[in-house]
Amino acid sequence: MTGGRRGLGFWIACATVGVAVLSLVVAASVTFGLLRHSVQAEARKQLGRQADLVAGLAPARDAPPRVRRLLRESGTTMVLFLPGGRVRGPVELPARDEAALRAGRPVSRVERIAGRQVFVEGRPRATGGAIALVQQATTAAGAQVTFVRRTLFATLIGLAAAALAGILLARRLARPLRDTAAGADRLASGERTVRVRSDGPAEVARVADAVNRLAWALETSEGRQREFLLSVSHELRTPLTAIKGYAEALADGVTTGADVPPAGRLMLGEADRLQRLIGDLLDLSRLEADDFQVTPVDADLRELLHDAASAWTTRCAESGVEFRTEDPGVPVPATTDPIRLRQIVDALMENALRVTPAGGVIVLALRPGPRTAEFEVRDSGPGLTDDDLAVAFDRSALYQRYRGVRPSGTGLGLAIVHRLAAHLGGRAEAGHAPEGGARFTVRIPATRR
Repeated sequence: MTGGRRGLGFWIACATVGVAVLSLVVAASVTFGLLRHSVQAEARKQLGRQADLVAGLAPARDAPPRVRRLLRESGTTMVLFLPGGRVRGPVELPARDEAALRAGRPVSRVERIAGRQVFVEGRPRATGGAIALVQQATTAAGAQVTFVRRTLFATLIGLAAAALAGILLARRLARPLRDTAAGADRLASGERTVRVRSDGPAEVARVADAVNRLAWALETSEGRQREFLLSVSHELRTPLTAIKGYAEALADGVTTGADVPPAGRLMLGEADRLQRLIGDLLDLSRLEADDFQVTPVDADLRELLHDAASAWTTRCAESGVEFRTEDPGVPVPATTDPIRLRQIVDALMENALRVTPAGGVIVLALRPGPRTAEFEVRDSGPGLTDDDLAVAFDRSALYQRYRGVRPSGTGLGLAIVHRLAAHLGGRAEAGHAPEGGARFTVRIPATRR
């Protein structure tokens, strides 16, 4: 639940506007200083040109009235230094400026007169004497204020545009995320046909793709679970029906005399079949639990090969199947759980013996490697197709395909092998055997020598 928390769109819009405001403030601060310096420099330059113009007028003891009027209208005061040494003007210049002008040197300074900052531009005259133009700095800043106002207006327009762009961007980013969140909620409520459109930026599209893959995986997994439950229900019902039927026949006295022992043997066989199925289901549930225990110890896999060979030689001989082993001839050390590994070997041998006809062959091989050790079981049975290899370790996949076609067990043995191998840090693989049947290989980490 999000409660009263703001959405992603709100925060994106706020972030966009905040960044725009910060950028504009920094830009305005830097621009204001540069603009002020530029305006003052331009004002002094303009005042200097005016001073050059006034100083170059026709020789006279005073500036023409029109020039004085134009200077007053621009807020500029003129100080006239006459050839005789007299000074005419309403402003008293600093001593250094007067000394420079009397000496015939030009003056271009920023001074403080009567507590106010002013620009002073002085020029000597060809007829003798000099003139000085004085302009208050505040007057020169008038153009600066006007420019700043216009800049502020443009800044506000830019800020509004940034806010609008932020809102549009926020909606563009938030919409696919909202759609993805809605799809995830539907997925959590049990709907498995959810598909979310992969819109927006790459990161948002990847989130949508992940939700779609999750929905597909859940749909596939739950479909397999339903098929598995139907298969298990059928397998449980078949022996129970047989046991119940013969038990009722015995209870009602229908089966009597010489028919009792065969009925008992059939009931015992169905009970054994039921027990194997329940045992496989329990093993599979333990393997899929998080607390499944594996006890690794240092072991010699060659000894495990000999123990398994001793047990399966007799069983293969009873079924008329030739049993061979491929012994590496050297110890094969490994740190693993030998009990679980023997369970894997027995499950693969059981599967091979079930599908191998009399006169066929089964091979149990052990191969050491630099980093892994391999147990391999090959048979000369009917084998598997390439499509079968892709689903060989799925629960009941092969059982569903070949039920009634070839001998089958509970349909869980290979799934148990796959999960046991994973718990031992290895993996199980299926392939084609050179003997003509199926080949199952289990690779587990070996101890480095």
